[in-house]
Amino acid sequence: MTHTGPGGSGSPDSEPHSPPPPRDSLDDYDLEDLRYEKDDRTAGIFAGMRGPVRKDVPSQVSARYLFPTEKYRGEWRRHWVHLLPWYIIGAFSTLTLGFVAGLFLRWESDARDMALSITIGVWLVFLGIIGWKLIDWYMDRFILTNKRIMLVQGVVTREVAMMPLARVTDMKYAQTPMGRMFNYGTFIVESAGQDQALREVAHLPNPNELYLQMVEEMYEPEAVDEREEEEEIELLGNDGPEGQRSKADDA
Repeated sequence: MTHTGPGGSGSPDSEPHSPPPPRDSLDDYDLEDLRYEKDDRTAGIFAGMRGPVRKDVPSQVSARYLFPTEKYRGEWRRHWVHLLPWYIIGAFSTLTLGFVAGLFLRWESDARDMALSITIGVWLVFLGIIGWKLIDWYMDRFILTNKRIMLVQGVVTREVAMMPLARVTDMKYAQTPMGRMFNYGTFIVESAGQDQALREVAHLPNPNELYLQMVEEMYEPEAVDEREEEEEIELLGNDGPEGQRSKADDA
């Protein structure tokens, strides 16, 4: 907007810039590297739930298996349904052993304390196994880069399976009715007609999104790189009013 002076020429407004808003405790983090997932990233009963995730930054679990020239696209843990049998075992064992311990408390015998100790020991063994399965689930990752897919498994003994995207001849995913309800699926990947360690990966979350991302990475890698660059510029704010003003000032 310009004001017309006596001479008829326009002069730009010289309005003072408003001071920046006060910072809060969240500025202790690098918020420029954070983004929010789109609403379609999470479906099923958890539709609409979003949370901040780091943009294009691998976790410490997967970073050690990436080489410098490949581009990281994402990593996924298996869906929580993968642990559902162990949830059931934990709940059933707790209820059953709690009932048995209650019976022993009413038992008038010198062996009561030993029986209670054995019952508690068995319960702790069940809890230990379930805790180990939970750690194992947390450490397992399905990783996608611009060159390959990887499956990292194990806590003490690590297993890393890898398949180049260029060798993938067929890929599909399947969802049971429960999988459609809770938004997970099983991926089946074939390579040159041979059985591979990555042939079947069960309980991966958001299978439709992951499927489209993998197919796009296989057939349109240039489009993926271009979109990643645009998102990075948008995250840095270079397309906004402040970014345009800074570019004009630099010029």
